[in-house]
Amino acid sequence: MHKMLIFVSLFMISTTSLATNNIRPGLWKITTTSDLLAMVPHIPPQQMQQITRLVQQYGLQMPQIQNGAATSKVCITQQMADQEVPSHFYESQSGCTVKNTTRTGNHYKVDLVCTNAHFQGTGIAEGSFTSPEHFTGQTEFDSVVQGTPVFAMAETSGRWMGENCPIAR
Repeated sequence: MHKMLIFVSLFMISTTSLATNNIRPGLWKITTTSDLLAMVPHIPPQQMQQITRLVQQYGLQMPQIQNGAATSKVCITQQMADQEVPSHFYESQSGCTVKNTTRTGNHYKVDLVCTNAHFQGTGIAEGSFTSPEHFTGQTEFDSVVQGTPVFAMAETSGRWMGENCPIAR
């Protein structure tokens, strides 16, 4: 269970960063749902504290996880909003690199390759920007987390909440 949540935490990092493509800068609410997140209530508190510390090591806050969904707030700068694909975020935060980026109109697709001390794997993330203030997407990831094979799928949606970013950067 602990290994899977480490993977889910890093998985959420990569899906969250997709919200930075041709959108309004400001505060965004990102929601990710998956079957793995539904297991979070069964994790003992001590392990949950370890996982929270791991997420903080990546410079992030642990999202609120409830009913199989992780909800977080992300501050998108103008510089991030202007980028076609924010590959620096993947590389510096999750150990992932972006490969084979494609974009047709409002639809995007990227291949992810991740190798770090906690997990290795490949994935595909794709979705659509329905407006400058909303996007939806899916991610599939096939990985090995501390020696355990894990396949995960997630649905992600983002909604612009406003221009001000009161959260810590």
